Amino acid sequence: MLPEFGYGVLLVSFIVTVYSGFAAVFGVTRKSATLVESARRAQLLTFPLLTAASGSLIYLLVNNHYEVSFVYEVTSRSMPTYLKVTAWWGGQAGSLLFWSWLLALFTSAVTLRKWDRDLEFLPWVIVVSSVTLTFFVGMVAFYENPFTRFWDIGGQVAPSLFAPSANAVLFTPEDGRGLNPLLRHPGMVIHPPMLYLGFVSFVIPYAFAMAALITGRTDDRWIRITRRWTLWAWLFLSLGLVLGGRWAYDVLGWGGYWGWDPVEIAAFMPWLTGTAFLHSVMIQEKRGLLKHWNMVLIILTYALVIFGTFLTRSGVLSSVHAFANSPIGPLFMSFVSLTLIVSVRLLIQRWPELRSETEMKSMLSREAFFLFNNLLFMGILIVCFWGVISPLASELFTGTKITVGPPYYERATGPLFAGLLFLMAIAPLSAWGHSTIQTLGRALWKSALAASLLTLGLVITYTTNPYALTGFFLIAFVLFATLHEFWRGANARMRSQNENFFAALGRLMGRNRRRYGGYIIHISMALMAIGILGIEIFQIETQGTVAAGESLNLGDYRVEYRELASWDDFGAGVNYTRSVVDIYENGVYIGKLHPRIDYYYESQQNMTIPGQHATFKDDLYILLVDWQPVSHEGATFKIFVNPLVNWLWIGCLVFLFGLIFAAWPDKDPADEPVRRKVGVAGRQASAAD
Repeated sequence: MLPEFGYGVLLVSFIVTVYSGFAAVFGVTRKSATLVESARRAQLLTFPLLTAASGSLIYLLVNNHYEVSFVYEVTSRSMPTYLKVTAWWGGQAGSLLFWSWLLALFTSAVTLRKWDRDLEFLPWVIVVSSVTLTFFVGMVAFYENPFTRFWDIGGQVAPSLFAPSANAVLFTPEDGRGLNPLLRHPGMVIHPPMLYLGFVSFVIPYAFAMAALITGRTDDRWIRITRRWTLWAWLFLSLGLVLGGRWAYDVLGWGGYWGWDPVEIAAFMPWLTGTAFLHSVMIQEKRGLLKHWNMVLIILTYALVIFGTFLTRSGVLSSVHAFANSPIGPLFMSFVSLTLIVSVRLLIQRWPELRSETEMKSMLSREAFFLFNNLLFMGILIVCFWGVISPLASELFTGTKITVGPPYYERATGPLFAGLLFLMAIAPLSAWGHSTIQTLGRALWKSALAASLLTLGLVITYTTNPYALTGFFLIAFVLFATLHEFWRGANARMRSQNENFFAALGRLMGRNRRRYGGYIIHISMALMAIGILGIEIFQIETQGTVAAGESLNLGDYRVEYRELASWDDFGAGVNYTRSVVDIYENGVYIGKLHPRIDYYYESQQNMTIPGQHATFKDDLYILLVDWQPVSHEGATFKIFVNPLVNWLWIGCLVFLFGLIFAAWPDKDPADEPVRRKVGVAGRQASAAD
C-alpha cells in the first residue's frame, strides 16, 4: 500500500536525520573522521528518502486516491494534472513535506562541496542543518501526516493512517474538494515554491555562521563560502514576494498588489534582514567591520524564516494566505525560541573575538552609509513586527484583538523607505574609509540637478502633491546617480583601454558582476518605486450599476457596458460569467475588456478576474461585481485607474535580471583569499596558508 510505504520512508528519513546530527557531534568531540563522514553520508541519504516520500504523495494526488485525506482536501477529478502536482504545497501537510524535501536537497548539495580548507566547519554545518531538518520532518511524520486515510467505522468516517479498529473499512469518497480557486492562478502556483526556496536557502548561511561561532573562526571565510547561497536565497524570496503581489493584483479583486496582510509581512520580514545582511557583509569583507552585526542579522533572518512559517502554518492569524488552525503552533514557537536562545548564547560567548579589525573613521564613508542603510531596514522590520504581533499580544493580555491596517504601515514606513532611496543614490558614490562633503558634492551635483529639473517638470505637467514630488525627486536622484556611475566607469575604461563605450561598459560589468548587478538592482528598485507612488497616491475608483449601452466615467476613461454571458464548463466544474465592455480614452475607442467571475461548484467559491488595459501611463482595472441573473439588463462594475503601476512590474523584471547578473557564477567566492586580522597573528596565519 503506497500510503504505508510513503509514511514508512518518512519515519526512516526522520531516524536518518537524527542519526546524522548525533554522529556529527560525536565525531567532532571524539575527533573521529569516520563518524563525521558517516554523518555526511547520512545527510546525503535524506534527500533520496524524502524524494521517495514526496513521489508517493504526488502519485496519490495525480491518481485521485481520495481515500487519503490530504488528496481529498486539495484535489478533484476536474483539476488538470499540473494542478494536482502543485497541490503538493496547496495544503498544510503537503507544504511541510515540500519544505523538508527542499531543505534535504540544499543540505545534501552543500555537503558535496570541497571541504579541504574548511573541515572544521563540516560537522557543525551538518548538526545545524540536521536539527532544522529533524524538526520539519518530525512535524510531517508525527503531527501533519499527509498519508492519513479515511476509515468507515460503523457509519462514522474518521481519519487515521492505519485501521483504528478491527471492523474499520477503508472509505473512498467519489471526488475531492478541489484546490481553492484562488490558488489556481499561475502566480500562486509558482509563488509558494519561490518563498520556500528563499526560506530554505537562508538555512545554509545560518548553519555556516553557527559553525564559525562554535569553531571560533572569526574571519570572513564563512561569508565567502555562503555568499552565493545568500544571493540565491534573496533572489528566490524576492521572486516569491513579487509573484505574490502579482497574484493579489490579478485575483483578489481589490485593485492593489500589497495589502499589508500579516502573512505577506511574515515573508517580508526575513527579506528585510536578508537585504541588510547582503549589504553589511560587504563591509566585513572590505574593511573587517560589523562582524557582530552580521552575526546578529543572519541569526535574525533564520529566526524570522521559522517564525514566518509558524505564522502561516499555525492559523493564529486571519489571512487569505494562512492555513487552518493547527496544533503545531506551540511546537514552532518552542523551536524558534530554542534556536534563538542557543544562537544568542553562542554569539555572546564569541563576542570578544568578533572585534572589528579597523574603525569607522568617517560618517560620510561608504561603510557608514551602509550602516545607516541597515538601521533603516531594521526600523522597517520593527514597524512590521509590531504590526503583526500587537493583535496577538492584545488578545493574549486583554482578551481584545486589535486591528492593524495598511494606514499604520504606510505612515510608519514611508519616511524610512524614502531614506533608503536617498542612501541608494549617495552610498555608491562615496569612498571606502573616508569621504567629505566636497567629494560627495562633486560626485552628486549633476544627478541632483537633473532630478530637480525633472521634478520641476512634474510640478508643471503632472502634480503638486508634496509627498509625490518628494518621492519622484528621490527616484530620479537614484536613477541619475546610478546611471552616472555606469557612465563614469565606462568612460574611464574607454580612456585607459582605447575601447568604444559599449565594449568598455560590457567588460567593466563582466569583471565586476557583484557591483554592477547591485547597481541594476538599485535601478529596478527605483522603477518599482514609481509604480508604488503612482498607485498609492493617485489611484482613483468608482462603482456603479449600468444597463446595456450605458457608461461609467472615471478620469480620462469611459467604460460602456455591452453585454453579459454565462455558461458552464462541467468538465472543469466551473461556471463562467463574462461581461463585455468597450473602453474609450478621451473619447477615442481603444478596445474591449472582458471582466468575469468564475464560480467553482466543488468549493462553492468565486474567483474574480479583472479586465485590464495596461500602458506605461496607467492601468485601467475593471471588476464585474454583480449582475441581473435573469434579464441580464444590468450589471455592477467597480473600476480603478492605477497610474504608473506597470512600472512596478517593469522594475520587477529589471530586478530579476540584476540579481541573476550579480549571482552568475564566475570565480567561486569560497576560493577568494580570507581577510585576516591585522597584526602579528594575522601575518603568521597568512604565512601558514
